[in-house]
Amino acid sequence: MQLEEYFNVLSLDDIRLKGTRIGIESILYEYIYRARTAEEIAQIYPSLSLEQVYATILYYLHNREVVGQYLTDWIEFGERMRAEQRQNPSPARLRFQQLKAQQKVEIASHEPQISV
Repeated sequence: MQLEEYFNVLSLDDIRLKGTRIGIESILYEYIYRARTAEEIAQIYPSLSLEQVYATILYYLHNREVVGQYLTDWIEFGERMRAEQRQNPSPARLRFQQLKAQQKVEIASHEPQISV
């Protein structure tokens, strides 16, 4: 089996392991940024075989520049989306923040006051 046969390239920014919905970025993030072994990653993603995890790591090692850029783009996209969500929170998120603030006020009002 050729290494590329382990993957479905859906687009330039979406490469997944064949037969799964798991993108290579999920595996490589665990490997590169969290320093997890292939065995640990296979335990995190039980739908993957150890062979698929090793194939993904090997694919990265053989194509460091291209796959490294793919991963950098994925991380930057995630950061931009989180920043956008913070700037434009959904109505549900706004309501959650309101409830959280209200809860803090209620907790603070029930705490015993210590006078010195």
